[in-house]
Amino acid sequence: MAAPLRPPSAGERAQLAAFRVVLRVLRGLSFRAASRVGGWIGRLGWFPLGIRRTIVERQVAACFPELTPAARRAVCRGAYESLGRTSVETALLAELDGATAIALFPEVRGFEHVEAGLAAGKGIVLVSGHQGNWELGGAYLAARGVPVDAVFFPPANPAFHRYLTEARERIGMRVVTVAESARVVPRALRDGRAVALMADQALFNISAAPVVFFGRPAFAPRGPAVFALRAGAPVLHCTILRRPDGYFSFDIEPIPYDITGDKDGDVDRLVQAITARIEASVRREPAQYFWHHKRWKRQPDGTPPELADPVRVPVAGG
Repeated sequence: MAAPLRPPSAGERAQLAAFRVVLRVLRGLSFRAASRVGGWIGRLGWFPLGIRRTIVERQVAACFPELTPAARRAVCRGAYESLGRTSVETALLAELDGATAIALFPEVRGFEHVEAGLAAGKGIVLVSGHQGNWELGGAYLAARGVPVDAVFFPPANPAFHRYLTEARERIGMRVVTVAESARVVPRALRDGRAVALMADQALFNISAAPVVFFGRPAFAPRGPAVFALRAGAPVLHCTILRRPDGYFSFDIEPIPYDITGDKDGDVDRLVQAITARIEASVRREPAQYFWHHKRWKRQPDGTPPELADPVRVPVAGG
């Protein structure tokens, strides 16, 4: 049972009221048209507002040193546009019905892995990075009849928390906060459900394993690997990318793993395998990744200076 939410403050209620005004305007547009508006708003964050611009520029430069300055700027601008689109699309989740969610995905590859995992009866661990629109991926699976539990960090504003929870549940997902996950996820897997977790942000209050991401030491959450190994559940990596026409592609790929009896080693190896798959996806479409998060803010002790956090120690050309 989730802990009760605190009542929102007057300021938080005002934020939600303003959000609902914007939402009423967006509801008058088609889903794809509203997404384009979100992209325009997102580009304002790049210029003229410059919100977290240094963070984005330095991390992109560190990960793609082979790109020309103009190509890196295009990736950065695209990241702001993608974030704006994702924000608006997520805000409209409550407006989607199942048929609409399915219609947004004319390209789906690997759904047979989901079907096989459900048939095996051990549940499924779905992992993804913050790329494209991960929220719509969960909506699509729920619309296809997949029993999905979405694990997430609740926003600070409890009014938004309620809104997002209701939107996710309306489309058919079951919502689990990170604080609840240690208790709820094992039971969900035993019940044969699919559990969706983001696997590319290791915050200070979650258990993390050391990994290498784009050649730099970092940390990644251990939870997806721990849950999968304990349950013997398959791990499926999901890539949800926005196409130029405003529709989406969905690629689902299994990540194999071994159980050797070395529990910590097995977890660390699986976390690294998940991280490598996320990196490959980001390399495929870097302009749709959430570069605004300080990915290397936490690094293992002993990280050499040349591989330090590029936000703190900028790389040449960054």
